[in-house]
Amino acid sequence: MQRIYYTNDTIVTGTEIARALLEYAAALARSDSAQTVSIPVRRADGSSARATLLLGPASQLVAEDVEDDEDLGDELRDDVLVARIKAMTAELAAPRAISTRAAATAPEEAANDADDDSIEWL
Repeated sequence: MQRIYYTNDTIVTGTEIARALLEYAAALARSDSAQTVSIPVRRADGSSARATLLLGPASQLVAEDVEDDEDLGDELRDDVLVARIKAMTAELAAPRAISTRAAATAPEEAANDADDDSIEWL
């Protein structure tokens, strides 16, 4: 399991969940966007709960392995959630086409390029 440091608190979740979450947070930061994600967490008493995190360009997450002597129960797993987070991460990394007309900086430039249907890959 991994302990994630988030704002002024920590949460404990499964290793694969934490890794996917950190990759997604990095992808969101690169795309200058934000999203909320709900993940399973382990409380100090060993019970399970869910935590919702706001991830975005200003998010500062740190994860570390949980010490073996911490009795927090079995590893938290959610294969469906991990797959969904990885898919969202991949979607953010995929190149997107935009019209060069839409990328023009001035309205008169956009008007001059009205007949230009070229695209630019980001």
